[in-house]
Amino acid sequence: MAKEETVLQGMIDRLIEIGRCYGMEMNVEKTKLMKISRQPTPATIKIDQKQLENVKCFKYFGSLLTDDGRCSCEIKSRMAMAKAAFSKKKNLFTSKLDLNLRKKLVKCYISSIALYGAEIRTLRAVDQKHSESFEMWCWRRMEKISWTDYVRNEEVLFRVSEQRNILHEIRKWKANWIGRVLRRNCLLKEVIEGKIEGRV
Repeated sequence: MAKEETVLQGMIDRLIEIGRCYGMEMNVEKTKLMKISRQPTPATIKIDQKQLENVKCFKYFGSLLTDDGRCSCEIKSRMAMAKAAFSKKKNLFTSKLDLNLRKKLVKCYISSIALYGAEIRTLRAVDQKHSESFEMWCWRRMEKISWTDYVRNEEVLFRVSEQRNILHEIRKWKANWIGRVLRRNCLLKEVIEGKIEGRV
């Protein structure tokens, strides 16, 4: 990762040089390049006079990164995975089990898929709307309410004894994550300054 193309080219050249000392080569065909910007333009980075392929999206540690720097694609992708998981276990979620047990199963099994990595995402208004729509989709499917039944969201929430909670949950995760980052940084600073001994 680098802020300028020249810096990135220098880093790659150095990586190739060090790798060759140990008999390793970088595969140009498998190496991809993505420039993240509000107005993405292709970057020109070369390995042995061969230009790297510019891509618009990239999967990194299970999260989908896009060249516009937004999280909409990742959120939609996560919602699709969660819906697929719900459909696989549909018989369980729509069974005659106790309502509270089914709700706990949905929150544990489905919400964890949909909200994976949510603490580091930037939520725009449209993303918030998608998240709330997904939440209602889960409760409607759980109660076997079709969109053609014209049942209002308020009535669905009343039936399942729930409130709109997904955005509150995401905000709580964000606050916890920021707290962990700040505490870790303070601890690391104290270790570096020699105030305390130990590993971070």
